[in-house]
Amino acid sequence: MLDRTTSDVAERVNALVRAMLAKRSVELAVGCDDDLAEAGLSSLDLVNLMLAVESEFDLQIPESDMRPVNFRSIARIEALVASLSREPVGGS
Repeated sequence: MLDRTTSDVAERVNALVRAMLAKRSVELAVGCDDDLAEAGLSSLDLVNLMLAVESEFDLQIPESDMRPVNFRSIARIEALVASLSREPVGGS
């Protein structure tokens, strides 16, 4: 379970990605713009990441936004969360 008191969206998304990679026994530092598939996440992992993002941020991602491009990197996920939650990118 992630620390939900952390307001920084990027940090929370990064924690979700690290947890997904850890399940695959991948110990890799992932930068905000790094391609998550190249880092070791499969397409199924990306679907699970999408579900984890919905749960972590208590939002529902519209079908039109359920595209691989929105889950390609931490920065893309952060921008999606910000647009759906009306929070500025980078937290407050």
